[in-house]
Amino acid sequence: MEIEQLSLEEWGDALPSSGFEVFHTPAALGVLDEHTAGELRLYGGFKGDQPVGLFPVVVRDRAVGRAILSPPPGFAIPRLGPIVMPTSPKRRKQEQVNGRFADQVLEELDVDARLTLFRTVCPTAYPDPRPYVWSNLSLDTSFTYHLDVGENTDEMLKSFSKSLRREVRDAKDLDVEVDVAGEDGVRTVFERTRDRYEEQDRTFALDWPYVSDLTRELVEEDRCRTYVVRTPGGRFLSGIVVLYSNDAAYYWLGGARTDYEGTSVNSLLHWRIIQDIADGEPRESVSTYDLMGANTERLCRYKSKFGASLAPYYTLESGGAGMTAAKTAYRLVSR
Repeated sequence: MEIEQLSLEEWGDALPSSGFEVFHTPAALGVLDEHTAGELRLYGGFKGDQPVGLFPVVVRDRAVGRAILSPPPGFAIPRLGPIVMPTSPKRRKQEQVNGRFADQVLEELDVDARLTLFRTVCPTAYPDPRPYVWSNLSLDTSFTYHLDVGENTDEMLKSFSKSLRREVRDAKDLDVEVDVAGEDGVRTVFERTRDRYEEQDRTFALDWPYVSDLTRELVEEDRCRTYVVRTPGGRFLSGIVVLYSNDAAYYWLGGARTDYEGTSVNSLLHWRIIQDIADGEPRESVSTYDLMGANTERLCRYKSKFGASLAPYYTLESGGAGMTAAKTAYRLVSR
């Protein structure tokens, strides 16, 4: 296997038709490259001319050492990390490709060097983190909710909890409008989300130039839609920015609970998103709605009402007592 650094164009050519997330697309990576501190490196593993592995990382050199991140923090990128594309259906061959790609990428990045921090959050389609564990990286498992969306949305609605079905039904009876908005809608969702974080004394890391550039680029490729619900007079009530890979729609930004005439309108937003996915809008290949996280008990009380499946994903990072001190120093310098 040969490891090469790729251009964005070469990365796009090597990307498979499925099994990647929206932030693996050249459009999203190009925006990240413009806004992140550090060097974006796109690694490809090749068997001859055939790509068998891909790994995007951001490398940041600081006085306290080097950080290798996939994804970098602060950009609301839930997962990035490695993609493997073995050409053989045999388990042994698949494990060989995965192991060799992991070993060679880690060697290329010199992850074992003193004061080098490595951290990646893998996509949900990445099935086997063991080679990284065998290279002395620590492993943590997290979860998100994946809702399978079929053509029969009436049957889907029946699978929701009783309280969620009631919320959808009651919101349908309201005199409100759910529409797909343009950049003005993205800006409003961004500002409302930022204000909500401030009210709760929580840190909101996103800035508007990044969100604007990302959503504009992804809209051009039918990989972003912003759904908003408004009163009959046009007053904004709530909104959700949805991003799309080839496989899944991602509930990315917005959606703070909002009541109108005593009824929550957010369930109606989600229901409209689900109906559009079922209708093949905006991408026919999408069949999953990723509710983006199943790791906070308070939020899971609502998300579990959709009857979605738990999907695991893995975080791999440098471990050991020496790395603990290095991570602390890096965080202090990064502030």
